[in-house]
Amino acid sequence: MLFDLPSDETLYDALIARSTEYEGAAFVCVKTTGIFCRLSCPARKPKRENTIFVGSIGTCLESGFRPCQRCRPLESVGARNSLVDDLLQALEGAPERRWTEDDLVRRGYDPSTVRRAFKRNLGITFLDLARHRRLGLAARQLAEGGRVIDAQIDAGYLSPSGFRAAFAKLLGEAPATAQGRELLFADRIDTPLGPLVAVADRTHLHILEFHDRKALPSELEKLKRQTRSAVVPGRTAPIDQMEEELKAYFSGETKEFRTPLALGGTAFERAVWAKLMKIPPGETRSYGDIAREVATIQAVRAVAKANGSNQIAIVIPCHRCIGADGSLTGYGGGLWRKQWLLRHEGKMKPVGLFAEDMQ
Repeated sequence: MLFDLPSDETLYDALIARSTEYEGAAFVCVKTTGIFCRLSCPARKPKRENTIFVGSIGTCLESGFRPCQRCRPLESVGARNSLVDDLLQALEGAPERRWTEDDLVRRGYDPSTVRRAFKRNLGITFLDLARHRRLGLAARQLAEGGRVIDAQIDAGYLSPSGFRAAFAKLLGEAPATAQGRELLFADRIDTPLGPLVAVADRTHLHILEFHDRKALPSELEKLKRQTRSAVVPGRTAPIDQMEEELKAYFSGETKEFRTPLALGGTAFERAVWAKLMKIPPGETRSYGDIAREVATIQAVRAVAKANGSNQIAIVIPCHRCIGADGSLTGYGGGLWRKQWLLRHEGKMKPVGLFAEDMQ
């Protein structure tokens, strides 16, 4: 997450100095060129307002940035590993390819050896790196107004049946001890940005998250503990209502959500989420703006944490929170989705004489 890094000012100073202090721990994404670099890159330095600093290669790729050809951030520092270099070259030659372990075997590599080598050199497995690369391609196409390609956005699943299998594995078997208790139901909702997982009881929606959000399994486990219930595949009225509202949202017909929400969290988190829901579509606020409304400027990190704890994507619009300098920052659904949502809502924003009546 961006908030675990030093300040952007510190990282920009390191970039200007071509420092190796943050080698492997921080990267710079340049908005004007669409590439990402090591902070020690010898290339001409971008202006401060054109930089985004992140802490992982995966985030750079998933946000649609390409690796720099001068500093080569995908290559290991120091001793070169021929296995890693060979596969990185193959990946750059076919970034849209859906790589599998069988592909590695056919190239004469043991998948376990490849996994360890990439984790050791880059902190990410080769298959995950390839998946992020495909997501990055989809992000660029979306940012440029291109057609949504489901196969790329749903990276990691070869078919709807593959998603259903992963979905069932995520939910797990309903325990026998849940018999006679109020159950929670979960189903997928297809969107232009990939499937969302919706979890609801008979009256309220509890979770709405993108299927590939890393925190989703732990969120489901926490919800089951809190409600002393089980989550099983199925539908209830809130899920049906949310699906219809999301269809209208993505088609640009409406920006309103009326599905009842079951909000957990602390009192502070709920206060932050309430402020987020008051941000009009097409507008953004900084974390500092929200902090000043709910507490004091010293609460910026707490606001960021509350933002990350949001389990109702899009409806509680944490994607409308950006950095104080206007840059995109961490988003659990992926920065490329955040960029798409902000662009989409920018087109929905009322303009002209009727703007005030429509808000």
